[in-house]
Amino acid sequence: MARAPLLQLNGISLTFGGEPVFDGLDLVVQQGDRVALVGRNGSGKSTLMKVMAGLVEPDRGERIVPAGVRVGYMDQHPDLTGFATLGDFAAHALDPSEAYRVEMVAEGLKFRPETPVNTASGGERRRAALAKLLAEAPELMLLDEPTNHLDIQAIGWLEEQLSTTRTAFVLISHDRAFLRALTRATLWIDRGVVRRQERGFDAFEEWRDKLWEEEDEARHKLNRKIKAEARWAVEGISARRKRNQGRVRALQGLREQRANMIRRQGAAEMVLEGGQKSGKKVFEARGISKTFDDKVILKPFDLRVMRGDRVAFVGPNGVGKTTLLKMLTGEVAPDTGTVDLGTNLEMAVFDQNRSQLDPELSLWESLTGDPEMRVSGKADQVLVRGQPRHVVGYLKDFLFDERQARAPVRSLSGGEKARLLLAKIMARESNVLVLDEPTNDLDVETLDLLQELLGDYDGTVLLVSHDRDFLDRVASTTIAMEGDGRATVYAGGWSDYQDQRQPAPDDKPAAPKTAPKPVAEAAPKAPVEGLTYTEKHRLEKLPAIIERLEAEIAKLEEFLSDPDLFAKEPVKFKKASEGLVERQNKLAEAEEEWLLLEDKASA
Repeated sequence: MARAPLLQLNGISLTFGGEPVFDGLDLVVQQGDRVALVGRNGSGKSTLMKVMAGLVEPDRGERIVPAGVRVGYMDQHPDLTGFATLGDFAAHALDPSEAYRVEMVAEGLKFRPETPVNTASGGERRRAALAKLLAEAPELMLLDEPTNHLDIQAIGWLEEQLSTTRTAFVLISHDRAFLRALTRATLWIDRGVVRRQERGFDAFEEWRDKLWEEEDEARHKLNRKIKAEARWAVEGISARRKRNQGRVRALQGLREQRANMIRRQGAAEMVLEGGQKSGKKVFEARGISKTFDDKVILKPFDLRVMRGDRVAFVGPNGVGKTTLLKMLTGEVAPDTGTVDLGTNLEMAVFDQNRSQLDPELSLWESLTGDPEMRVSGKADQVLVRGQPRHVVGYLKDFLFDERQARAPVRSLSGGEKARLLLAKIMARESNVLVLDEPTNDLDVETLDLLQELLGDYDGTVLLVSHDRDFLDRVASTTIAMEGDGRATVYAGGWSDYQDQRQPAPDDKPAAPKTAPKPVAEAAPKAPVEGLTYTEKHRLEKLPAIIERLEAEIAKLEEFLSDPDLFAKEPVKFKKASEGLVERQNKLAEAEEEWLLLEDKASA
């Protein structure tokens, strides 16, 4: 049975700065759609999403949203003007009886609704915008990089929410694991053309590569045909000039067709070269610890990092990953213990705040003004691994064009700022790379290239990231910081850490608010034999789902306990009653699923 459309774009054309972004675009989003929106940085993903949200008016075409359908958009830079707190912003469109939704979402996303707007960080503002969208629960959600500024635990919570929702959504993300887990269809923007495949992101790269192969073959055939027709024109046109003017015109048409072919943008030509070899031992920490304002960041901790190691630091936001990183590199002194640095260290640092980039400088000035890249007496050249390069030529290696070279850094997208910072880092030789959240905003192709470069790099890598797929592909050692100052070393990447980790000795489950249920007796975190990978993952997730449903049921029961509610607010009473029945049914299904999987695992 055909699904009803929630949003339709017909003949959309849009031009920015003289360059067409889309021309004659048609697009339909239907009920139940879970769509990945993918494309290179700068291809127009966020612009298309704003057109879908009705925030950008196209030059031509129409946007159709059926009556009664709400389209919600998560703004990366929300306007919080007029709101005192983040909670006020997130709940302002909700009925007061539904304000509890913001509190539940805020807990999962790890932000405090009472935070004043004027003191909130950019990450907190984005989490408030995401909370607002999830709490409002429109029929179609448009999510632009929702995992940025979320730690791995919050990403897991969001993934679970979206995996169980009936709401349709379109999703932009650089997080491969997130996209693979959630999407069933893919929209791909490539040179102004939007293609759709009814398969999730897991099948995207195979589909993309096949289309590119077909395109290359078509271009090759066209070139051969033009070559053959051009040879005929040279050899025989004089004898058949009058009879064959049509063929000459056809040749001109073929050449015009080739000229109008938009060549796809190549991959960034990033190069990562190690300098002189460091000593065999790079860092050795003995008994280091750190406390800030009576909060224990790190209990006494030992670590030895050897040349060539790839060490990842994972854990919730604010737990102290960057602080530990800075203690190892000598930027921050530990309260106790010592850190010995190896010999011949040449460090290059990618910081998550992009503090090395002045937003008011142009890209040109950002490179030529760097003391380590400056070429004496040459205002248009930069020093790249010891050799002078024209600044525009070097910027082109990182997919910037000549027009962008004179633009201010503040005009760049998040992914473009990340590429510019990589350009600065890769211009110098190094034997230790310190990468604090390098994956934020980078497109899939650039992430692939960065991963390959790190694999071939003969130096040492220290990495902080919440991108589970990237961690699995890069890290050889994972240091997990799970709170209370504990830091535990595991071999391998994120999946290996999940397989190896055990509950800490002092971790005790919270006492249940109601009579204990069978499902609450065990929440296995170690891998379970006898189950598929998907079933193992689901079994690990179910206890948290059940706990969330129980909390929601308790809040609704408390709300419905008012004996005068039905008489005073019959509409609110009806909504809350329906919500209670829905959650009770979901709880029963989740408990039954847990018991079935647990029985299968035991068998």
